[in-house]
Amino acid sequence: MAAEIGLHSLKPKPGSRQPRKRVGRGEGSGLGKTSGRGENGAGSRSGSKSRPNAEGGQMPIHMRMRKLRGPHMKKSMPFEKFRTHTQPVNLRDLEARFDAGAEVTPEALTQRGLATRKGVPVKVLGQGEISKKLTVHAHAFSKSAREKIEGAGGTCTVLDG
Repeated sequence: MAAEIGLHSLKPKPGSRQPRKRVGRGEGSGLGKTSGRGENGAGSRSGSKSRPNAEGGQMPIHMRMRKLRGPHMKKSMPFEKFRTHTQPVNLRDLEARFDAGAEVTPEALTQRGLATRKGVPVKVLGQGEISKKLTVHAHAFSKSAREKIEGAGGTCTVLDG
């Protein structure tokens, strides 16, 4: 019989937990005498710290970035071109969750667990196949999704906003 599994038998994975490093506790410990700091130089002295943003003379990253203020401005990080402004819904999900002749709207998608982000436009993408005749209302359609929906006898209506 296999060992019973439960909260009482949980253990960390072997090797994932290590004891605290105790420096300066004798030569036999491996971290005695110089306590792992090496022999000489600024790094061996007390009070020595290396700043996390020091890059050895190279212009630090926080100075290379754009100088846009505000903690929550999306433009403060230079990733605009990679950010998506729509949420995707694939044809295979529509095939699985809607009956033939159904009207697919953003509200209907949300009720069925698709397109759950509030206020984000919905884009229908063409992954998977569709065999049912559906009336799909969305903010955008990919070319292949539009072809497949109309090929199955359905219609695509673009919502604005």
